[in-house]
Amino acid sequence: MKNANDYFGSSNGSESFYKHQLSKIIYTDGVKDLVQACKAYWLIDLLVSHQFTPKVKRESFQVWDLKRVQNDVFTILCTDGNHNKITSQEIPFSDFPYDLATIWLVDGCIMLPTEY
Repeated sequence: MKNANDYFGSSNGSESFYKHQLSKIIYTDGVKDLVQACKAYWLIDLLVSHQFTPKVKRESFQVWDLKRVQNDVFTILCTDGNHNKITSQEIPFSDFPYDLATIWLVDGCIMLPTEY
């Protein structure tokens, strides 16, 4: 299985931060590189859209795991960092080129785990 974090996980911190245009959420250089290379800005939008759910918004530390189920079908699972499920969603079609990707949302900032 090809894990996107193996290819984009070399960032250690971020020099710049980018603001999501419809929210106060920001994201790091590593996340920008990942979504730009994979043409997956929808992934940031998906995380942001879930922040309108009170149960999700309450969690200041969120781990988002995108995983290929089969062919072009994915699921995304959000946990609290201790493997307690917060929410999940099926993505019936995506051309995301990797089988796995993990992104963290910490106190309003979306980042790769290596950027924490």
